[in-house]
Amino acid sequence: MKQLVPITIMCLTSVMAMGQDQTLTGQVLDVAGRPVVGATVLEKGTNNGTGTDGSGRFTLRARSQSPTLVISSIGFAPQEVSGGAGPISVRLAESTTSLDAVQVVGSRSQNRSVTDSPSPVDIIDIREVTAKTGQLDVNQLLQFVAPSFNSNRQTGSDGADHVDPASLRGLGPDQTLVLVNGKRQHQSALVNLFGSRGRGNTGTDLNVIPAASIQRIEILRDGAAAQYGSDAIAGVINIVLKNSVDELTVSANYGAYDAKYRFDNETFDGGNFNVNANYGIGVGSKGGFVNATLDYNKREHTQRADVPSSADGIARRQYGDPEVSNAAAYLNAKFPLSDKAHIYTFGGMNKRKGDAYAWTRFPDDDRNVPAIYPNGFDPIITSDIIDGSAVVGARVMVGEWDLDLSNNFGSNRFEYGLRNTLNATLGESSPTTFDAGGFQLQQNVVGLSATRNYKTVLQGFNLAAGAEYRREWYSLFAGEEASYRNYAPGSDIAGGSQGFPGYQPSDVIKANRDNIGVYVDAELNVTQRWLLAAALRYENYSDFGSTLNYKGATRYNLTEFLTLRGTFSTGFRAPSLAQINFNSTFTNFIEGQAVEVLLARNNSAVTQKLGIPSLKQETSTNASVGLTSRIGSSLSLTLDGYYIKIKDRVVLTSQFSNDDPVIGADLQALNVGQAQFFANAASTSSLGLDAVLSHSLILTGSRLNSTLAANFNRLRIDRVTTSGRLAGREDEFFGPREQAFVKASAPPSKINLTFDYQLGRFGALLRFVRFAEIELIGYDDNPQVYKPRTTTDLSLSYALTDHLQLSVGSSNLFDVYPNRFDPQLTETGGAWDPVQMGSNGRFYFAKLQARF
Repeated sequence: MKQLVPITIMCLTSVMAMGQDQTLTGQVLDVAGRPVVGATVLEKGTNNGTGTDGSGRFTLRARSQSPTLVISSIGFAPQEVSGGAGPISVRLAESTTSLDAVQVVGSRSQNRSVTDSPSPVDIIDIREVTAKTGQLDVNQLLQFVAPSFNSNRQTGSDGADHVDPASLRGLGPDQTLVLVNGKRQHQSALVNLFGSRGRGNTGTDLNVIPAASIQRIEILRDGAAAQYGSDAIAGVINIVLKNSVDELTVSANYGAYDAKYRFDNETFDGGNFNVNANYGIGVGSKGGFVNATLDYNKREHTQRADVPSSADGIARRQYGDPEVSNAAAYLNAKFPLSDKAHIYTFGGMNKRKGDAYAWTRFPDDDRNVPAIYPNGFDPIITSDIIDGSAVVGARVMVGEWDLDLSNNFGSNRFEYGLRNTLNATLGESSPTTFDAGGFQLQQNVVGLSATRNYKTVLQGFNLAAGAEYRREWYSLFAGEEASYRNYAPGSDIAGGSQGFPGYQPSDVIKANRDNIGVYVDAELNVTQRWLLAAALRYENYSDFGSTLNYKGATRYNLTEFLTLRGTFSTGFRAPSLAQINFNSTFTNFIEGQAVEVLLARNNSAVTQKLGIPSLKQETSTNASVGLTSRIGSSLSLTLDGYYIKIKDRVVLTSQFSNDDPVIGADLQALNVGQAQFFANAASTSSLGLDAVLSHSLILTGSRLNSTLAANFNRLRIDRVTTSGRLAGREDEFFGPREQAFVKASAPPSKINLTFDYQLGRFGALLRFVRFAEIELIGYDDNPQVYKPRTTTDLSLSYALTDHLQLSVGSSNLFDVYPNRFDPQLTETGGAWDPVQMGSNGRFYFAKLQARF
């Protein structure tokens, strides 16, 4: 009875609140009177919002007595209007000055909308996504929202356990360029060496930017090196930070996995807690602002090691996601100087600590000291990652030209540690914790751009030009002596810390390089229906020379409801400083047996002796053709086919053993069991199709948005190139196993079907994601086929008050796992490699969000 009283009060409060609701209707048009499709309509100071349908109309049940609506759309200046008794009519116009205009990635023309773009661009409203889904970090958010984007957490993969590799269209993590507010984001210092994803690649750590600080994410699914420079072979991800003012958003989230395949009786594991706050204040009377975000995320271990195995048993007693704590602070600000000039700055700091289990050393392992660990031990690789960035710039109108001068600095430092481990050559006197060293990457970019729009040239001509100077630094530093030294060199016992041997003084290096790039970018509206665009970019690198790339694009409106578009471009990716300079001796496991492996830097005496040439740029050709169609007032379709050919891809070669008939003697002299290298060894081609079908249904007081999005992708390895003393040994230089990892960077298809329903204060989201079959090759050289899988996500939300919303739900509702394999034969030592939806199973979550 006592419990019934508060429940009754809550119900009465909810009924009274709903009784105060009023239904607002309206239409959003542009200055020419055309409907603005997909505009965002928000009730200011609440979590309440909706979008416009195919005719620009909206219906929203307001929660306050005197509601104010904030209406915005990419390519237009936002407007605030007061809700009234009758229909609301809003006309979104261009800003009074081009300094306030919006620019979408893929075009340097101000106020170019997504549907006007000759290249396919996805716009993801993070506010909508984070409120209704169980994923908390950017990588996992995009993994289940954007079919062309793929990212999986890895385990037993050293540094890749702490930095999730991600890719577009099945290409490498380093073949996607990441921008923040249109400025180049620095990469992670980590080069991925293990795991089944991103091997031999560097990439950008998207998770250093808290989702709470992001307004939207733009994904350009097209080659864009001629527009933005190196790394944009697969496309560009542009993260746009929040600029809202006079609004406080606070969110608390918690979720956990349905525990399975554990050695104990735990019901849940992998607890994930996140709390964040975002607030913005206005500065001056000319649109200035300061928007700040604080974010903390704590993710615990999952355990999935108790699986059926062969007679050899399991390879690891601890298998699952690492434990990670992540704290971040981000800022986005604009300070007007006049109507024609302002200063801007943005950036932030992120500090991450992680614990990841390495492979088990069982009691009878010669790398164990029974006096210290009588039951064997599970080494824990720790990470201490500090990532920071700061951008400051000024924009000013000089005549008709919009000038932008900026400086962008970014740094990523990764330090390894070990605990619950030992150096077996020290015997019982060995410490159990070690500092293993690490690496750091820094980048500074100075950029100047100029943009002008000529409205009287045909139907409009936009010209942009600019120059960038980029300097990069890379350093690798050694760990403490006991982390790498062998104190019993005459024995067969391997030295160094078990799980991850520290970097040695011979690995230490400091390297840098300079890059100068200049570009010109033009768009011409020949008629109201026909757009032509072209870009040309020249870059010169201090370490390998120069490159010239171009891009041409067109868009033609056949009818009011059907548009054709196409692009053709060349591209390039400069090998990262980490790929050129990384050097290490580490322990790998082949069929459960430990082997010392040398990964020799590209310009070392070892690689030169073996005839491995210096790394050079990757080059690409990218072509796409597509159509966009609006069928009726509420149904839209986009289809984009693409072809990407890449020559001289930088890959991590297969491992050569010390009994090799050609180079075995050299490896024996180095006391190394196996060796591998970075080389421009592969040329690939990708043929694919992106499809997005969207439907919006507006009923009295409710809205149902349905989306079917799919990516179909086939990647082929056309040629393997060998050189030096290893010439003619293609199947050994970059063999079938390594080729399978490249091909499995993404499923051949990923299909996403989403239903998003809103009725007053109640909302529901139902999502199905189908991952196609993936094939890897095990250590026994036999195929490991992961059959297609479909996951189901369901979330329910309810606005408890005008300012407070609760969401609960489940990701992977039916607890789907990939196929299992013998842990002795997989890359990660568990029953699954990191493919498809991952191997953690069902996830439950609850979110409470307050907005004032």
